[in-house]
Amino acid sequence: MSKKSILILGDALAIALLTLIGFATHGETDISYLPRMAAAFFPVTFAWFLLAPWFGLFDEGIIANPKNLWRVSLVMLFAAPLATTLRAAWLGVPSLPVFTLILGVTNAVGMILWRWVYSSLKIRSRSRDA
Repeated sequence: MSKKSILILGDALAIALLTLIGFATHGETDISYLPRMAAAFFPVTFAWFLLAPWFGLFDEGIIANPKNLWRVSLVMLFAAPLATTLRAAWLGVPSLPVFTLILGVTNAVGMILWRWVYSSLKIRSRSRDA
């Protein structure tokens, strides 16, 4: 599996886990909430994969350096409003600024953690190969 494929799969899994955690904090993990989870997951995933390449988050030279993790927050600064607007249109509800803020911050923190684990493992495997 290529490094880019690992990142894509890891990003999608991280967003899915963050969505599940978000619903769990509200006690909404029953299967009946699956459509609403999808209404949160797909817009965030779309916005992330639309914007992340523009910020170099799939470029090996950039992602290998943990000092570039700030780029994840920058992507989420733009991805969260796009995602919540898409979600609001899908559900036919207003897009709440506080929800946008919480979604953006929690997803930024979660994606930074995932990307930090990835870059740490990458550094460790490089030092082991050397």
